[in-house]
Order: sequence, then C-alpha cells, then structure tokens
Amino acid sequence: MFFLNPLFSVSAFAKKPKTREAEEGSSVVFEAETEKSDVKVKWQCNSKDVATGDKYVITADGNKHSLTIKAVTKEDATVYAVIAGGSKIKFELRVVSKPEAPAEAPADGAGESNTQPEQAPAPPAAAPGQGEVSAPAQDASPAEEVHPPDTRQDLTGLFAEKPRSGEVTVGENITFVAKVNAESLLKKPAVKWFKGKWMDLASKSGKHLQLKETYDRNTKVYTFEMQIIAAKPNFAGGYRCEVSSKDKFDSCNFELTVHEARAPEGLDIRAAFRRTSEGGKKRSGPGASSTDGNEDSGELDFSALLKKRDSFFKSSNRAIQVNTEPDVDVWDILRGAPASEYEKIAFQYGITDLRGMLKRLKKMKKKEEKKSEAFLKKLDPAYQVTKGHKIKLAVEVANADVEVKWLKNGQEIQKSGSKYIFESVGNMRYLTINHCSLADDAAYTCVVGDEKCTTELFVKEPPVTIVKNLEDQMVMKGERVELECEVSEDGANVKWEKDGVELTRDESFKYRFKKDGCKHVLIINEATKEDCGHYKVKTNGGESMAELLVQEKELEVYQSIADLTVKAKDQAVFKCEVSDENVRGTWFKNGVEVKSDTRVNISHIGRIHKLTIDDVKPEDEGDYTFVPDGHAFNLSAKLNFLEVKIDYVPRQDPPKIHLDCMGRTADSTIVVVAGNKLRLDVPITGDPAPTVIWTKQEKASSVKPDGEDNGEHTASWTLNDGGVITEGDGRVHVESTKGHCIFTIEGAERQDEGVYSVVVRNPAGEDTADINVKVVDVPDPPQAPKILSVGEDSCIVQWEPPKFDGGQPIIGYVLERKKLKSYRWMRLNFDPYPGTTYEARRMIEGVQYEMRVYAVNGIGMSRHSPASQPFVPVAPTSEPIGLCVDDINDTSITLKWRAPERIGAAMLEGYGVEYCKEGTDEWIPAMEGLTDRTSITIKDLTTGDKLQFRVRAYNMAGPSAPATLAQPVTIREIMQRPKIWLPRNLRQTLIKKVGETVNIVIPFQGKPRPKVIWSKEEEPLNPSFASVRNSEVDTILFIRKTERKHSGQYDLKVQIENVEDTSKITLQIVDLPGPPEALKIVDTWGFNVALEWKPPKDNGNCEITGYTIQKADKKTMEWYTVHDQYRRTHCVVSDLIMGNEYVFRVFSINLVGLSPDPCTTKDSVYIQKTGIMYKSPSYKEHDFSEPPKFTHPLVSRSIIAGYSATLSCAVRGIPKPKVTWYKNKMDISNEAKYRMLSKQGVLTLEIRKPCPFDGGVYMCKAVNDSGEDTVECKLEVRPQIAKEEKKDVKK
Repeated sequence: MFFLNPLFSVSAFAKKPKTREAEEGSSVVFEAETEKSDVKVKWQCNSKDVATGDKYVITADGNKHSLTIKAVTKEDATVYAVIAGGSKIKFELRVVSKPEAPAEAPADGAGESNTQPEQAPAPPAAAPGQGEVSAPAQDASPAEEVHPPDTRQDLTGLFAEKPRSGEVTVGENITFVAKVNAESLLKKPAVKWFKGKWMDLASKSGKHLQLKETYDRNTKVYTFEMQIIAAKPNFAGGYRCEVSSKDKFDSCNFELTVHEARAPEGLDIRAAFRRTSEGGKKRSGPGASSTDGNEDSGELDFSALLKKRDSFFKSSNRAIQVNTEPDVDVWDILRGAPASEYEKIAFQYGITDLRGMLKRLKKMKKKEEKKSEAFLKKLDPAYQVTKGHKIKLAVEVANADVEVKWLKNGQEIQKSGSKYIFESVGNMRYLTINHCSLADDAAYTCVVGDEKCTTELFVKEPPVTIVKNLEDQMVMKGERVELECEVSEDGANVKWEKDGVELTRDESFKYRFKKDGCKHVLIINEATKEDCGHYKVKTNGGESMAELLVQEKELEVYQSIADLTVKAKDQAVFKCEVSDENVRGTWFKNGVEVKSDTRVNISHIGRIHKLTIDDVKPEDEGDYTFVPDGHAFNLSAKLNFLEVKIDYVPRQDPPKIHLDCMGRTADSTIVVVAGNKLRLDVPITGDPAPTVIWTKQEKASSVKPDGEDNGEHTASWTLNDGGVITEGDGRVHVESTKGHCIFTIEGAERQDEGVYSVVVRNPAGEDTADINVKVVDVPDPPQAPKILSVGEDSCIVQWEPPKFDGGQPIIGYVLERKKLKSYRWMRLNFDPYPGTTYEARRMIEGVQYEMRVYAVNGIGMSRHSPASQPFVPVAPTSEPIGLCVDDINDTSITLKWRAPERIGAAMLEGYGVEYCKEGTDEWIPAMEGLTDRTSITIKDLTTGDKLQFRVRAYNMAGPSAPATLAQPVTIREIMQRPKIWLPRNLRQTLIKKVGETVNIVIPFQGKPRPKVIWSKEEEPLNPSFASVRNSEVDTILFIRKTERKHSGQYDLKVQIENVEDTSKITLQIVDLPGPPEALKIVDTWGFNVALEWKPPKDNGNCEITGYTIQKADKKTMEWYTVHDQYRRTHCVVSDLIMGNEYVFRVFSINLVGLSPDPCTTKDSVYIQKTGIMYKSPSYKEHDFSEPPKFTHPLVSRSIIAGYSATLSCAVRGIPKPKVTWYKNKMDISNEAKYRMLSKQGVLTLEIRKPCPFDGGVYMCKAVNDSGEDTVECKLEVRPQIAKEEKKDVKK
C-alpha cells in the first residue's frame, strides 16, 4: 500500500501505464492517456529517453499514447517512465523465461478470455542500490512526482552544471553536484546550500550531511558537492543552491524525493500482519506464531498487506478477475466510515486481523491534528537568529486574559535578569531573547492550559575572521611543520586546504589538526617533497594562504681531508668535519673499504670523522676516500710515504730545506680556508742542527677590502733545534724538531695571508725558502637589493656584487623573501644564481614583501645583505577601453575613454595621454603629470598635422598597455550641418502663468560654431524683452518674470554660412480671467430661480473651463456654492427656502483659477410662501436624568512627603452632579491645601506638598436629583530620607 502526498498537484494523466510481465521473445505494449490532447509526451528507459526504432515503437493518437517493446529479452527487464508536463509515471517490465511445454489450463478457467492470461507471482524485488529508487509493486498505481522531469536544465548565469532533482530510498545516500566555471570570475565563487527558503545547511554538516569542494586547474572549474548520507523521510523537500562572486549572483532550485524502503514480496497475506518489533518476537518465543493475539508483541505492518493484496488474489487456486481500477487508500475509507461498516470493508479488502486493524485506526485518529481552541496563531515551525542578536517569538491566544508558560527544551523559563522578556499585549504573547548564544539553540514551547505549540530556534554564528594570518615556511625534508593561524572566535571551525583540495580527518595519518582556543594549527610530522604547495585556512568570514617549501638536506663540508706525507713509524691522521653530526660514513683505500684493527682506528665524534693509522708502513701509501652515507659525494686525499735514507755525510753538512713547492707562483701557493688550521711542516737537514728563522711578510693584495693598510709588515720567529714558540694565546705555534721545522696557526684568519720565509743556518752555511700562503673566506654580504619592477605575483630585484669576494670567485647568489610583518624568511633558490638580476615569482598580490641576498663562493655563503625597501607585488592595470575622439577643431582635439576593466589590488593613480606625428616614433606627453578624468582636451596643435594618440593607466606597478586610436587623426575642423534638437515638450505650446520664470534650453549641433538668431513675430528679440545665452552646443531663452505680452511664437535659426536650420516655439502666458458679465435673474417659480450671464471679456489668455455659482441669504449674507465647474452660461438654482430673500454671484474659471472678482445680481429674489401651514407633531419629552455613577474609581497610592500628588476618578450623571471631597470623612472643600478640578467628568484632587499627616482615607461623593454615589481610596505619605541617613544606609 502506498499513501498519496496531499501536497502533490493534479496529475496530467487520465490513464497511467501499469507494471507488466512478458515472456522472452514476445512484444509488450504500455498505454497511457493524458488529460489534454496537446501535451507533449516523452518515454524513458532507465532515465534515458527512447525513440522509435528497431526495438521501440512510440505512437500518439490525440490524448492516447503507447510504447511497444519488440522481442523482449532479459535485458529489457528494468524501470520505464512516461513524462507529460510536470508529471512523471514510473512502471516496470518483468521478463519471465519461456516455458518448455505449454501449461495446462485449469478446468474452471476455460471461460476466461485468452487475451488476459493469468500472471505468475513476481519474484521478490532486489534491494535497490545506493542512490537508486525501487520501483512500485506490480499492478499498483504508480507514484507521481511533481518535480520537473529529469532532463538537462538550460545553463544560465554562473552555473556550468546545475544540481538536478533526485530520488532516494530511506537509508541510502545521494549526492547533488553543482559546477561553476571560474574562467571569467575575478574572485573565487562562494556557494551556499539551503533547504526550503531560509535554512542554511552550512551549519548542519555532520553525520547526515557533508559539503565538499574541489577545483580543476586545467579547466578552471569549481565543483561543489552536497552529499546526503542515510536519508530520512523528513529530508524530502525543496532545496536551493546559491553561487555568488563579487557583483555576480545565480541560484538554482531542485527537489529531493525520499521513498519508503520496500519490503520483499511474499505469497502469504498474513505476513503483512506480523509484528515488526524485535522485542515482541523475543517475548513470544521462537515457536510462537506471528499472528498471536498478544497485543504487545509489536506493531502491525499494514502497508505490506495492502501492497501485496493483488498478488494474493492472483496466486489463489481459483481464477479471480483482477480489478484493474486504481488502488485506493483503505485507511481513508475506514476513517470516514461508521464503525458498523468496519467489518464489511475489512472483508472487501481482505483484512483478517480486525483487532489489529482497530488498534491501528485508533492510533491514526489520535495523530490527526485538532483545531486549536487556545491559539489563534501558533509559533512558526522554526526561527533563525544571528549570534549576539535578539529575537522575538510571538503567539496569538484566543483568550486575552489567559496566562501562558514558555518552556525551553521542556524546562520552564523563569523571569530573571534581562535575558528573557515576557510581554502581553491584548491577545498577543511575546518572548524576547536578548544576546542569543549557541546555548539558546533549542526547542521552545508556549503552553496555554493543556495545549501547546512548539518551535525550534537556530542560532547562526557570525562570520569568523582570521586575526593572525599563516606565514610562509621553508623546512628541510623530515622536519616537523606547524602552520598556525588565529581566528576571531574561540572554538570556531576552520577548513584546511592544500592547493585547493580540502584536508580532512580521513588523512589523519599524514596531517594533524590542533585547536587551542582561537589558535588553529596544522601539523605535518615529517615533511616530504610532496608536501610543497600552497596551504589555505578558511573560515566563514575569511581565508589566509601560505606557501610551504621542503628542501632536501644538503650535507656541507666544514673541513675536508688533506693530503699527508709521513715517514715510517709516524702516525697518519685523516680528519674531516661535516654539517650533520648524525651522518655516518665509510673509509676506503684505493676503492677497498678500510676496517679497524690494531694499527687502524676509525672514530666518529659529533661532526668529526677521523681515520688514524699508527706506525705507518710503505704499504699504507695510497688514495684514501671518505664517503658519507646517503649522500652522492666523497672526500679524497693521498697518503705519501717518505722513505728516510741514511747516508754517510760529513760532519760539517750545510743546512738544506727539502720542499717541493717554493716561490710565489700560483702553483706554489698554499691555500687555507679561514678558520681552519694552517700547518707548515718543512723538512730540513744539516749538521750540526741548524737554527730556524721564520719570517712573515704581509703585502697588499688586490682582493683585500678597501680601507685596510696596504703597507708591508714583517714578523719573525727564531728558534733552535727542539725549541718551541707560542704566541697569540696559543694561536701561533712554532717548533723545531730533528729533521723538521713546523709553523702552525690555529684558526687561520684573513690577516694571516702573506709570504712566509724560513731560513736555516749552521756553521756550514744557510738555506732559504719562501712559502706563499693565501687565506680564503666567505665573501662579504652584498649591498641592499633594489626592486626594479613588480608584477601581479612577481618582482625583478637587482643588487651589486660584494666589495670583497673572500679570495675566491663568486659562484652565485641565494635570495630570500618574507612578508613585511612576518619573521620567517623563505629561500627562493637552492642552487646559486649566477647573475645580479633575478625575477622572484609566486607572491601574493597586494601583500608587502622584503628581499635579501647572500653571496656564495667556493668556500661558502656570506652573511645576508640588508633587507630591501618593502614593496607590494601588483600588476599594471589593463588598458583603458573605448578610446575615441569626442570633438576636434583646427587647433585642439577632445578624447574620451572608459576606465580599465581590471584595476587590481593597487589604486589607480591616473591616466597619461601621449601623441606622436605620423611617421615618427617620438611620443610627446599631452600634459604634465597624470589626470584623474576620463576625458581630455589637447590644445595648441598645428592645423593639418596627422597625429596618433594613446592613453595609458598608471598605478603603483607602472603604466598599463596603451589604448590607441585605430588610425591617425588629422587636426582639422570637420564641417557639420547645423541641426536643432528641439525637446519633445517644446513641440507643443508651452503654457506659463504670469509672473513665472521661463528658462528654455535647446541643444543644437554644427561646426564651425553656428550663428544663433532668435526672433518673435519676425522681429529680433530685444535684450530688455528676453535674455538669450548661447554656447557651442545649446542656446537658452530666459525670461525672469513673464507678462501677457510675452505670449506668441518665437523663431530660432541656427546658421553656418549659407546652411541653416529653423524651429518654432509657441509660448502662452496665462492669467486669471475677468468676472462674467450681465448676470441677471431670468425667472422664479416655486423654490427655483433661473439665472443667466455672459462670458467675461478677459479670459486670461486661455479657455474658460467653467463657472462657480453661489447663493446667499440676505439676512446672513453667507455665501454657499450651488454649482462648481459649471460650463454653461445659464443655470437653475433649486431647493431654496420659502420665505427667504436671496442674492446670487458667479465666478469665471480658467486654467489658472477663479476670477478675482465675481459678477453679482443687482436685484434679490424672494421665495414666496404658498399658504400651507406646517404643524409640528407633539412628542413626549424623554427623561434623560441619570443618577451619578463613578466610571473610574480612586486608586490607593503611596507617595513621598514634600512632592505634590493627585487623586483622580471619573463620574457621570444627568444633571451634572455636585462633587464633594472628604478626608477621613471630614469635608475638605474649603481647605487651601487642596485644589479640586473637574473637566468632562474627570475629577482630580491635588494635594500640595503633603506631609505624613496628610495620609488617610480620601472619599469623593457625587450628588444630583436622581441619587448619589461615593468612591474612596487610601493614601500613604512616606517621609523623605535625609542625605546623612542615605550615607549611613550605603555604609
């Protein structure tokens, strides 16, 4: 059974197609009949249109339509639909296999028609898939839908694809998709989803509703999705999608239909009466029948019974004629039928469980809404209010004196503070909630007696803005990243996006979201290269974006291993230092890995890696290499073994220095990196042991920075064999051993550079050697960079090389940028950039940035340069549009244009106009500076020159592309025929009143400037008669104060040489008319008088539109209008009073008004009595007397002593009663302290400056001839509190 929604509109179908069953290979026909013959009908299969072909045949005859499916196969078993107007009918085709042998017909079915074979019961319908709607039961009347057919909607406005109406079964999911093409939009579109007219679904996201957004960079299309999860019946209804972008807006409505879940079909009709409650099954036991008489065993499912009723009759053994009439709702019949008919209806529709039927019917009747007796107007179903605002809930009750209660989530709201305000005005009851918060989002109920009405209040949060923006970050691979922002409201919800894709909790293994009050943090534990991109945080009131760059960790070598030359039995130590102390490495000798043993020791302490070889042997000589793990480079050095040959030498052996490199050539220069250790180990021989003298000569170097002393300095160290000298806090160490003299400097500095001379002497002679030492360092920082130009998201920066290059050529530069208000610098390039001009990209337009530069040489990177001046990336505007020539003459030209379509983030500073002669490239500015206007007149040009003009818009980024005229313009005035453009209102007579001002403006055209001539009646205008002012484009006729003589025809002539144009203007000056003439009484009869007059001589220069006739009784001479706007010159005055004497007067009327003076009759007319005496009837005089009665009593009061007070009451009575005031039953009428007032029955007693003794009982007594009445009240006079007492009270 199914229920028809009462909100559905009238069907377009008079006859609907039914679900059919057919054998394979046969043909089947579906028929439909529409209400109107001119309705367009469309057939669908699985929501796709079908057309006439080999498979389908569609016919239409008037209002009868049919669909024939030929050669039915198993694939044709699906859902079909027919659409007419706004109605859509769905039906099914069920295909059964062709029987192998013909079935035997039952004996009692021989008389049935062969054209209507008995149908076998259909198999249970499969459960519909997600987003799919199950088809109605066989032979059941198909459900109708009022939403438009599921056809493609026309794409208009901003939508590239609009969301379409859909259907879903309870518990299933459905997704609505809207697409917006952002190619022509300047700003990202904002989309809102609504249910009904006002319910914003953005705040309802959760278990059953999810909103998603994606962006395709290739097609520039935004896709917005609204997914409804586990649909419920109350989700059905109308929805709306709104999209907006700056000044553009579009919306689309669509419908959601939610179907009840279908129960599987069965053959047993009693299955419909089984209890649906699981608890009932447990109480009944596993062996109990589902049709027990236990009333508490669950709810009965009657919908299954009524859906399967036809199948039940068809499956019976007897041949039953199936009723082809549309099914009806049995419960509608039962609700409207008397109780005596229940059994008959149950038998007719196959209901066997009468007890269950009555129980179900009783519940349904209880659910029917009764008309409220207490409420005339109930609360609306729901209200919405913005957080922090107030809202007023209003109901109208039937009884104005009834008390109401207000409940919040079932709890009564108490009157406390200013949060809730309760008002009662007549029949209206109001509840005002001030300063609404999220705690006020609840259900509110108004209770009157036993009746109540309920509403739901939704509190909408105000837009959450971003107070602290995200900052750009650059991290190394594997480091932890925290992107932090701060919003305006504590606990607000934000959305994180990466490159336009939302980051959700589904990716919690990669991203973590942290919320701490107003701070929101996106945490990436181990950053990878895939995490590079633009990250954006969004709230409902703003967004912020930052860029994350992830850099591969590059291992830096602080100290490389050096070649060694050692002798036998000595120790060889290879040492290197790298930037990462966690990096391990492997040592190789001639490509073979070196292992630790008793002579070889490999150590790793912090960033220092050492290979120590004790007791060096000749076989230890070779190439040694250190390879750090995970990095594609190595450090190599060579170990040279020095053999010591012992030869016999004479005892007197002159000293000898054994060096391979001596002198000051480039090849013999020893280079040391600043900060590293400089060790000069010089082998010497001599017998006896020579004395060693080290001398350093520092000379000027071309690479020294400016300002250093370029003179020559000498330092000397002398020591004997075995001596040691240490200087400079141990930095310089000189020693001499047998066969060696060693000069060591710890942490070489730039001033240690120079030529070191070593002299060895003994009695046999001396030897000298020079060693050239060069100390290289990182370069000095460059100068502050300069910003040459900026673009929409880029800038071009330039800098000067450093003054000192550190002794090594500059390899390149590294640049960094940061936002002005940020503290994080972001590196722009990881490989040194060789030039001194760089274009930085991927910046945000309108944000201030700073730049700085590092210089890099072979040693390392310098300190950073000073930051550049702050700059803002902005793009020049687009070119001005619509450049054209507005006017031109022999020496000047006027140009005009419109503002550019795109201005960008920077303000428009103005426009620059230039021109050049044809055939040249020299553009000459037409003015100094810029102009804010969109038009300009360029003067002092040479007549006959052919010039080209261009206009450029300027902003902070510079000039835009120029807007140029299509072709050069010749500076020469163009002859234009004179033409008068007479306004439409002047093409007819212009009417003005005397004394008014006339100001007529008539535009004209013509070049050169035409001559303008005004004349009136072929006479030139006198300047004293009318003023004329002429310009190049119009002429003005001005009359300050018009007179009658100004009426007439004015001629205007515009003339250029022999060519002219003329026009005429008619001016009519009107005035008040004169009085009519010759007013006389023509005849008198009965109560009537006939009058006659002549029109006035002066009609005021316009037509007389009518007359006003007045009469006056000669006794009073008060004038009364008889006729107004009377158009004839004679009239009859009727209804005059007998015995009175009358005079008459007439005013004339024109367009201006009444004539100043009337025309009055010279004689009067007397209305004679006819002799009929009137006797007035006698009436019994009515007694209007009434005893006094107080309509408003005295009210007891409490007043403060010293302040005058009044007591008021109201009394009525005829005749006017006499009023007496009493205090404590004593008459106070004559006491000066009191003043009694009476006005229109309101009695007031004024007590002047009362004291505590004036308190008591006051009575007012009213007396007349018909009776008396009294009223009294109590008056309490409280003493004043002195200032000292007030202070004591406060203390």
